[in-house]
Amino acid sequence: MGISLKSTSGKVLASVVLVGVAASVAGLGTYGSFTSTTSASEVVTAGTVQIALGTVGTAANRLNVAAAGIVPGDTIQRAATLSNTGNQGFASVSLTTSPTVSSKLNTDAILGLQLQVDACSLPWTETGTAPAYTYTCTGTTSTVLAQRAVVGANLPLANLTSLATGKTDNLRVTLSLPAAADNTFQGLSSTVAFDFTATQRTAESR
Repeated sequence: MGISLKSTSGKVLASVVLVGVAASVAGLGTYGSFTSTTSASEVVTAGTVQIALGTVGTAANRLNVAAAGIVPGDTIQRAATLSNTGNQGFASVSLTTSPTVSSKLNTDAILGLQLQVDACSLPWTETGTAPAYTYTCTGTTSTVLAQRAVVGANLPLANLTSLATGKTDNLRVTLSLPAAADNTFQGLSSTVAFDFTATQRTAESR
């Protein structure tokens, strides 16, 4: 006897058969599997490379003090502290000196202004009044930049302790006008900017 979908019993039986068939078909694509998961996280923070000069206008930075009325044979001394204020060491420090106001004082490499930078293991002893400062070292003196023409780019600085984090160098910057400078230098004026650049330490495994 066939199943009649018009009868109540037929409807129920037909529904049961259809559900059973659907369940058996779905079961054909189902598989069991074991899984395991673990995780971790790592914090990565970039270091800071930072170089700084002392406070302008104090004995820790006299570089902005102008000098006037110089004649051949005169010297100009200015002190400045250079510090590693970041949390990473430096591979090197260089100095770039560039004229913002230019004249033969800075363009003549032989008879124009000459530059020398020295360091003292202790803070320099300052004597005199602005702008005629002089400095003496009661510790050990070392040459940071040998005498050369005042203008230069990326000049490597030697014998610095500020390559290490938290360390400071006591610098004395000396400008001099050679005794051989002639009358063509009279009345000239130059402004020279000093830019110190620190380069990060050598890359390493951390």
